[in-house]
Amino acid sequence: MQIRMTPSFKDLFAVNGRSVVGMFLCTGDAGVAEICAGSGLDYVLIDGEHGPSGLETILAQLRAVAGYPCVSVVRVPDNDPVVIKQVLDLGAQSLIVPMVNTADQGRHAVAAIRYAPRGIRGVGASLARSARWNRIPRYLENAEEGLTLLVQLESAQAVANAGDIARVDGIDGVFIGPADLAATMGLLGQQDHPDVIAAVLRSIREVKEAGKIVGVNAFVERQARLYEEAGADFINVGADVSLLARGSEALATRYIKDVHSSVPTPAQSY
Repeated sequence: MQIRMTPSFKDLFAVNGRSVVGMFLCTGDAGVAEICAGSGLDYVLIDGEHGPSGLETILAQLRAVAGYPCVSVVRVPDNDPVVIKQVLDLGAQSLIVPMVNTADQGRHAVAAIRYAPRGIRGVGASLARSARWNRIPRYLENAEEGLTLLVQLESAQAVANAGDIARVDGIDGVFIGPADLAATMGLLGQQDHPDVIAAVLRSIREVKEAGKIVGVNAFVERQARLYEEAGADFINVGADVSLLARGSEALATRYIKDVHSSVPTPAQSY
């Protein structure tokens, strides 16, 4: 029996003639991850940047998702080669590195996923789930080919450098975060501001011109559809915690009189 690496995010684009669609997993709970993985979405994005997910819970979620035809992507907390190494060794095949503002920072992320002499990833495959404890033949030679590296543009500086970042060898694609982008533009909480939308659309265009895949976070459907029409290759359309919060509020509204007097109005969706 030959054991193979699990599919990576870039494999989705060989079979889908449409925008790829997925959602955040922010609870850190493997049961929630399994429920969402069976939903029919193309991917789930395990979020190690915001929320409670650490190495142990990321591992549990990767295992829960692995039984479904849904690709798992992990957003690491920082552009830190130590954390990136650990998450790769857990068996993550697809990473999003947040807060990448320059091409040099992008090259730093690329180095973290590559073994020497091309990079700085530490060699521990025989000890790790990534190589299934040395059961995947020629893992060290083929590991990089099976990975997808996405970097997140979420500042005015990053948007200004979008083309240069996207052209970095080893970066497979770009994920645009309008929430932090809006904040750096002096428009905190205004992801729907025309200037923010224009910056996102410009970034989509520049990344695609560089020949890389590009996606965006858009919980509001009208924005998601706009970015889809603009050519976004993937769109992150929700989060487990948001679905639970809005769904439970809807139940309360349906059955409890004057519930809105005690429940704060939700802020604009992330």
